[in-house]
Order: sequence, then structure tokens, then C-alpha cells
Amino acid sequence: MSLALAGRAVLVTRPAGLSQALVALLQARGGETVLLPAIEILPPDDHAKLDAAIDRLDAFDIAVFVSPTAVKRANAAVRTRRDWPEGLKYAAIGGATARALREIGVAEVIVPTGRGDSEALAALPELSDINGKRILIFRGQGGREALREVLLARGAQVEYAECYLRARPRAEVGPLLQRWSGGRIDAVSVTSAEGLENLFAMLGEAGGALLRATPVFAPHPRVGEAARSRGVKQVIVTAAGDRALAEALAAFFAKV
Repeated sequence: MSLALAGRAVLVTRPAGLSQALVALLQARGGETVLLPAIEILPPDDHAKLDAAIDRLDAFDIAVFVSPTAVKRANAAVRTRRDWPEGLKYAAIGGATARALREIGVAEVIVPTGRGDSEALAALPELSDINGKRILIFRGQGGREALREVLLARGAQVEYAECYLRARPRAEVGPLLQRWSGGRIDAVSVTSAEGLENLFAMLGEAGGALLRATPVFAPHPRVGEAARSRGVKQVIVTAAGDRALAEALAAFFAKV
């Protein structure tokens, strides 16, 4: 394997506990990783509402999961109260979420190939003829409404089961800024527009200037556009998945 990342340091901003696979891939290519989670995953504000949805799982035809975190948190919440019902169909917004479902024993998953997002999932034939179907979307609190709106327009009954809360972490960034200002952060990985906004807030004015001057790697055009709108000078939109991100970073630094 090429060591194209030798001597390069990548700032990884995923939530705590969700970056191990990416870190291993970057280190295998010779890179150094610096961790600064830009999103903290917390329990939902209203666990009673989540429990009520779980108790009615048998009433739903399809369960949709918007992230691997949604799978993990939903499965933990369900298992404390009941088993997943037989006959329920499972849909995932992308490949990583589908893998998380398979890891908890789901054999068949409705999932788009390639880059995963709400639009790609909604475009699948399995979700085209859903008039009268009852769909439960496991997600964090808040977020985009695009998928729900499309499913409602097709005649489905759609509810949310909000199984976690995303928050901005508190972190001491002084040592990171000192390192960064010394030229020892070469790239930044950002996985969501919300994480990007949190990162700017956590870094402050001086850190924001450093971020804008550093290549930012994003897994979706929407996240890339959010970075450009905040003045990031060099944005590289990668394919989905840890391996694609690691390969994009290696390819970028092999040329510079």
C-alpha cells in the first residue's frame, strides 16, 4: 500500500467512538490523525416518545435508518423493551448504515448503491409504490425533512423515532490551534454540514481562518457546498465511505 500520507496530519472530526476505521486506514497510508469530535451524541430529550414508537413497531411496514448511529441507538432502545417484529422491512440511507443493520442481524436492507442520501433512498423502486404504507424513520433530533416530505407525497404515513441528540462538544482547542498555526495540520475531514458549523464555532475566529486555508474533505456535495459557503478555499468532495475518503486523501497528497 502506498504511504502517500507519510508526514501528513489529518484532523478527523467525527463523533467520539466513530472514527476508528478511518483512523486505521489513514495510518496504514502513513498518515497521522488528530481527533477533534465536532458532534457529540447524547440521549434524546424525550425518551418516552421514543419508547412509545418502539411499543408500536408492529404497526409499521418499513423502518428507515438515517445513519449508523441511528441503528446503534435504535437497536439498544428496542432491545431494552422488546424484539424487532417479524415482517418489518428495513431501509438504510447509505452503505455504512446498511452494514450497521447487517451487524445487528438484519439480512435484507433496502439501500441505494453508491453515494447514500435521502434523495437516493427515495429514488429506489422499493419506495415508489408506498401509498398507505406506515413508515418509521429512526434519526437524531432535528435534521432534514426531505425524505419525509417525499414519502408523504407518495401517500405514506410517516413518523419519526428520534433516538439521539446531536450537540456541540466542549473542547480545549488551544494546543490544536498552536499545532495548526505551525503548519502541522494538512487536511480536515468533515462528514456533515452540522459538524462543519460546530467546528467553526469551536475553533473561534483564529481557528476559522486556519480551517478556511486548509484542504477540507467532505463525503457529499451538500457538505462541500456548506464548506465553500463558509469560505473554505479548497474543498474536495469524495465518494462515500471510509476507504474512499482515505484513497482521496492519499491521491491528493501524492500530487502535492
